[in-house]
Amino acid sequence: MTPGIEHFLTVGALLFCLGLAISLSKRNAIGVLMGVELMLNAVNLTLITFSRFAVSPNPITGHTFVVFILTVAAAEAAVALALAVAVYRNRETIDVDRLNLLRS
Repeated sequence: MTPGIEHFLTVGALLFCLGLAISLSKRNAIGVLMGVELMLNAVNLTLITFSRFAVSPNPITGHTFVVFILTVAAAEAAVALALAVAVYRNRETIDVDRLNLLRS
C-alpha cells in the first residue's frame, strides 16, 4: 500500500494544528517561534504534496515556493532570535505575557 495524497495532507494538517496550538499556548517567545516554524513546515509539506500529485504543465512550482518559504523562515528565525536576545538583555525575561516594551 502506497500513501496517497490524503495521507500527506492529513499529516500536513495535523502538523499545522500542532504548530498553531504551540504558538497560542506557549508563554515563552522561543516556544512561539518553534510553533510558527512548525506551521511553515506544514505548509511546505502541503505544497510539495500538491506539486507531486497534481497534474500540471509546470510541476516545479511547488518546489520553488518551498525554497522561498525556507529562505523566509531562516531569515525570520535569525531576526526573531536576535530580538529575543536583545529583549532578554534589557528585560531579563522572554515571557511574552510579562513583556511591555512601551514602558521603560
